[in-house]
Amino acid sequence: MSMAENAAPLHARIRADIEGAILSGTLKPGDRIPFEHELMAQYGCARMTVNKALTGLVEAGLLDRRKRAGTFVSRPQIHMAALAIPDIQAEVTGRGQIYRLELLSRDVLPAASVDPDRMRPPRGAKVLALTCRHLADGVPFAVEERLISLKAVPDAATVDFTQVAPGSWLLAHVPWTEAEHRITAAPAGRLAGALGVEEGTACLILDRRTWRGDQPITHVRQVFPGEGFDLVARFTGATGGAA
Repeated sequence: MSMAENAAPLHARIRADIEGAILSGTLKPGDRIPFEHELMAQYGCARMTVNKALTGLVEAGLLDRRKRAGTFVSRPQIHMAALAIPDIQAEVTGRGQIYRLELLSRDVLPAASVDPDRMRPPRGAKVLALTCRHLADGVPFAVEERLISLKAVPDAATVDFTQVAPGSWLLAHVPWTEAEHRITAAPAGRLAGALGVEEGTACLILDRRTWRGDQPITHVRQVFPGEGFDLVARFTGATGGAA
């Protein structure tokens, strides 16, 4: 333990330990964390100290307290209930096709060079910029351009994204509390070559941002040739009115 960690108040150390377990994936969404009396015994402290640590994590959206059941790692919520976070690898294999990933570029950028319309990382932070091509049976399925805040997800700096899709890895390892989707359509343009289509080919573009509390985690722009992708949502009539 470092001198700085020793100097931190105990409630901050407890919070950091639990937050670290969540960020590393040791604790996953839905997992119950130890009861307060178990944490009191583990850290040799009063209930108030444990409560202060947990309250901070609840306010940050990482934990969810359930009366008489305990405290659990939060499950993420999204604003667009009709559209889940897609895992492209799972989508391709679910179609019975062979999935393959190609990492086209990988760079670490200073926060100041990132387009603020895509992400607003903390000043001085680093951002991992990835461009990947997803293939289904050897044919381009989508190209994605992704930014990952290394302030929020430091482990991403050491992941081999030639072997695992960034989206699949983030879904499996990084908790988030809020997401936003924006869906547009546009010609393939500068990505035509990577997609193996003509520049004027109509494409579906999915922009997604995720946050943990007020901290940005990732922004990704996924571009799909229009003829190979569709969005399907099923709704339930809330009022029973006529269609």
